[in-house]
This record gives sequence, C-alpha cells and structure tokens, in this order.
Amino acid sequence: MEITIAQIAALVNGVVDGDSSLKINNYSKIEEGKEGCLTFLANPKYEHYIYETKASVVIVRKDFVPTKPLKTTLLRVDDPYSTIAQLLNMVGAMQQQRKGIENPIFVSEGVNIPDNIYLGAFSYISKGVVIGQNVKIYPQCYVGDDVVIGDNVILYPGVKIYHGCRIGNNCILHSGVVVGGDGFGFAPENGVYKKIAQIGNVIIEDDVEIGANTTIDRATMGSTIVKKGVKLDNLVQIAHNVEVGEHTVIAAQAGIAGSAKIGSHNSIGGQCGFAGHIVVGNNNQFGAQSGIPKSVGDNNTLMGYPAVKHVDFARQVANVKNLNRTNAEITVLKKEIENLKKIIENK
Repeated sequence: MEITIAQIAALVNGVVDGDSSLKINNYSKIEEGKEGCLTFLANPKYEHYIYETKASVVIVRKDFVPTKPLKTTLLRVDDPYSTIAQLLNMVGAMQQQRKGIENPIFVSEGVNIPDNIYLGAFSYISKGVVIGQNVKIYPQCYVGDDVVIGDNVILYPGVKIYHGCRIGNNCILHSGVVVGGDGFGFAPENGVYKKIAQIGNVIIEDDVEIGANTTIDRATMGSTIVKKGVKLDNLVQIAHNVEVGEHTVIAAQAGIAGSAKIGSHNSIGGQCGFAGHIVVGNNNQFGAQSGIPKSVGDNNTLMGYPAVKHVDFARQVANVKNLNRTNAEITVLKKEIENLKKIIENK
C-alpha cells in the first residue's frame, strides 16, 4: 500500500519540510532506511543517522535544526515517538481485518457467536462461554467452560484459556499464552507431595497485552488478577493468587511467586524474581535479574540480589572489581604493621 507524505501529514497533524508528493510504502529503523521508507528520529543521540539514512522521509520534532545537509524529506511533529506509534498502530489494524468463521471448529451448544467475530480453524469453544464484539480468535485456540471474553480481544494461535477465567476488553494474548492453568500447589505428606485442588480463576482486566508463551496460573481460592493496562512480555510466569497492579510492565523471563502483590506503574526487568507473599508498592523500577525476597515500598530503583538501591549496587560492583587490588594493599599493610610492631618491641 502506498501513501503520500502529504496524506500522512494530514493524519498526524504534521508539517512537511521537503517534497510532499513522495510516496511511502514501508517503515524502517533510521539506520536501515531505504527509498520509499518512512522512519523517525526521537532520541538526539541517534541524530548522526539522519545525515546518512536512505529513507525517503524522517519524522522529527518541529524544532529540529539540522547541522549538516540532508538528503531526506522531514515530517515535523510535536512528538516523533508517539507519531510513529500511531502510524504503526494504523498499519497493524489494517493487517488484522479478519472476519468470519473458518472450518473445522467446535462451538458448544448455546454459545452465542457475534456476527463480527473471526474464529479460526481448529478452535474449540466450550459450554457457557460469553464472547464480546469484534473478537478475533485465531486457529487452534481453546476457550474453556464459562470463560468470559470482552470486546475487541485478540487471541493469537494456540492460546489456551481454562475454565472460569475472565478476559477484559481490548486485550491481546499472543501465541502460546496459557491462562488459568493450575497453580503450583502441593502439600508434603509422609514424604510425598499431594496435589491441592486449585479452584479459583484468573481475571484479566481491560487493555492488557500478554506476550507469547507467558503463563498465568489460576488461584487456589479466589482470583489471580492482572489489572488494567498491564503489559507482560514473552515467557513471564505469574503464579497463583498474584495481583499485578495497573499499568505495570514486566519483561521476559520474570517470575512472580504465589500470593505476591505487585503495585501499579512498576517497571520490572527481564529475569527478575519475586518471592511469594510479599507486597511491592507503586512506581518502582527493578533492573534485569534482580531478586526481590521481601516487601518493597514506593518509588525505588533497585538492582541485584537481594535487590538494593541502584547506587548501592553500582558501588558493590565497583568494589568487587577492585577486590584483587584491595587484597594486595591489605597484605602490604599487614606486613608494615608487623614490622612496626617489631620496631616498637625492640625499643
């Protein structure tokens, strides 16, 4: 699909600085730009690429002043990053206009299938399921008994939603996501582990996106809750009875143990681990591979294991790097002290 830069400018309220008749047929990173591509410059440290890029158009801030000659047309906007996000979302929406029901599928008797649904081949819809408007269920998805799915939800291929779970409006679940598998509940008895029935469910609120192969376990009793606006990366583990607060983001391979309560607007780096039954406040940042064994308040930036304030972690790393030199200096000081002792004893 081709579109002129003048048409794009009208969509995003931008100002064209150059040839407004240029046609755009693709998007690219600024360092990989080619003729016909649209790209953007949001971070000043990448400015050098704008003088080298072969992209036809670069989105920049309205106040951008080049320091060298340019070979590209500029589209000036208030915020390049949000503008490119808006354009990419438009493209994504056009690519996802699937509708209708493919075959073969299985839909239990009594389940109402809305007219504007997309239901991919080999999907299975169990009894008592409620499906909202404009839902897209891609091939090989499983939706268990009494599941409720809100409006504008996308379930990509291979998503599995166990019985009794709730999915809010405008959610996206990527391939391989499992919602409502049993929590890791076992009781030791006479040297063996006996399974504890997990009779709760999972509630996912509105505007949540869940990455590929992420798993969210059902509660032992009550609900595991992922609140509004949460974004989960691929391969994240959310255990039974966990609560994840609004607009928290969690990067890949992080794990949250059972009954932990995570507040809102937290940023959690990849491979972080949270102990069970702890409470984490709001607006915290956790560096990648941090281990959090106990409760944390609000507005912290933590790193390491056990996680400490990021400035303390940086000092610890620096001290470790200097250990050999420090040990050598201590050895020298010990010898000097021994020599001084001998001098004092001989007086």
